[in-house]
Order: sequence, then C-alpha cells, then structure tokens
Amino acid sequence: MDVSYGPGPQLVQHPAGHDEKLRGAVEELRAGRWWAARALLAGSWRDRALWTSRTQALGAVAAHTDVLQHWAGEEPNGFGLVTLQARASVELALMARQSGSAPREVAAREHSARGWCWQAASTLARDPVPWIGLLALAQLDTGQARPEHRAGAPDQMLPPGPWALLDQALMADPWNREAFHRMLRFWMARGESGPAIEFLATYLPSAPGGSALHALPLYLYVDRYRRAERKEAVQMQWTDDETVRNTVLRAFGHWQAALAQGVRWPVVDESHLAHALWASRQRPQAAEVFAAMSPFISAQPWQSMAADRPGDLLRQAMNQSYAVAG
Repeated sequence: MDVSYGPGPQLVQHPAGHDEKLRGAVEELRAGRWWAARALLAGSWRDRALWTSRTQALGAVAAHTDVLQHWAGEEPNGFGLVTLQARASVELALMARQSGSAPREVAAREHSARGWCWQAASTLARDPVPWIGLLALAQLDTGQARPEHRAGAPDQMLPPGPWALLDQALMADPWNREAFHRMLRFWMARGESGPAIEFLATYLPSAPGGSALHALPLYLYVDRYRRAERKEAVQMQWTDDETVRNTVLRAFGHWQAALAQGVRWPVVDESHLAHALWASRQRPQAAEVFAAMSPFISAQPWQSMAADRPGDLLRQAMNQSYAVAG
C-alpha cells in the first residue's frame, strides 16, 4: 500500500481504491499468493464492469511479479488465469514503450501480449477484457499500420480507427468504462484532439446517467494542458471557457447521481473531477468530491499538472477547497 506525500491527514494511493474486496486480493497477489484473486474473479464474472476493473488492477500488480507463473504451474486451467495473463502482458508492453525500451523489445512484448489477448478471447466467451487489451495495444501503432486499427468508423464524422475492437468490447459489456478510455487514449497517443473530441461528442450524449464515462472530457482537458507549450494560457480553459465549465459541472452532477445510488466512481475519475472543480473555482463542489474519495487518492491528474511537485499541488487544492466549504 502506497502512502501519499506531504504533511496533513494520511492519504492512500492503492490500485483497488474503494473496492475493499479487491484490496485484499491485491495484497495477497503482491505477496505471491493467488488463491484470493481466483476466488474474487469467480465472484465477479457475472458483473462485467466489476470483472473489468478488478482484472485491470490485479493484472497491473501481477505484471511486476512471477505469481501468475506459479498459478499456471499449479492450476493451468484456473478460472481467470488467462485473462490476468493477458492483462499483465499488455501492461508490460505499454510499460516497455513508456520507458523508452528498444523497438525490438517493445515489438516482442506487443507480440506476446496480442497472443495472450487472443487466447483469452477464445477461453471465456463474452469477456470484454481481451478486446480492451487489444484496444490498449493499438496505442503503440501510432501509424495505424495494422488493418484493425484503421477500420471504418460508425459515424462519417469520425476517422478510421480500431472501431471493430471497440465494438467487440461493447458487445460483451455495453458502456464499458475502460473500453472508452482505451479508445480515447488511442487518439491522444496520436496527438489528435479533433477525433478525440468528435468521439466523445458522438457517444457521451447517450451514456447512462451517473456513469463514470461522463468524466472522460476531463481527461482530454488535462491532456491538452500537458501537451501545451504555453501552459499558463491553456490553464485558463477551466475558468474562461464556458463549455469546459459546463462540462465539469455536468460531470459533477452525474457523480452525485451515482453516489446517491450507492455507486462509486473509480478514484482516478473522482481525482480528475476534484481537480477540474478546483481549477474551475468550484471549490465547495471540489471539497465534496475530496471528502467522498478520502482517504484514497490518485497520482493523476496531479502528476500531469505538476510533475515536480504533484503532492504539493494536491494539498493546495484540498486545502483551498476545504477552506471555502468551511
């Protein structure tokens, strides 16, 4: 469990966030024990959204250990094992690119990950995770060399892209949060804000009320800031752009609706929402989100906003928001 930076109340950064059952399985997996993960996945299969989020967290942890090899050695056909192997291999491929590994190593990691994704797709019918994994790998193909990454779009306003992969994921789980995030990251990895904006404009109006998908534009605003050369000018988007402010408040309304129904957004979505509310000077609303997500935090978007002092910026935002909320 990673404890956050800086003075003040203890804040916790953990891949499981609010999911207490997942938190226990993550700690067991980190210790090299896979039985809790197997039991958790068996109990999550009927809820595809829960299955997706839990396999994502467990796969990211497993990528840094050899626990899946031990599991495979003892129980080769263990339920959820192949899905986690696909998750871990995709994570390793993305990490290889992000860390600047040699192209040959990145290509080898990607090839292995694709193999695991296809094996997972043939193991569990209607599992969205293999298709989400292939969507994630599409980020590595910025030139759209692979045919599946330049399929025709369902809307004439949208350019070719990995639409068939998105469709496969959504057939297994309509409105799957991670599937939409991976598709958005595909456009952001290419540095194309236009298609990203059109993608959200096409799909978001139909997204269910209270869905965490309504936080997607907030990621786009952070990416716009991260890429800008004159960051002080782009930073004004949260206060001067009426469309941005309205989108932030609309996301806040959906978050409130979800909370009223007993549904929690992922901590990283709450973190983006709290940041956007604070940056747009909606401080009482930001305080409400900070209080609800406590004691958990996410490194993003604070790391993107201030790479040299993300903890200081987070504390500043929390203190200013709580001061106004009073």
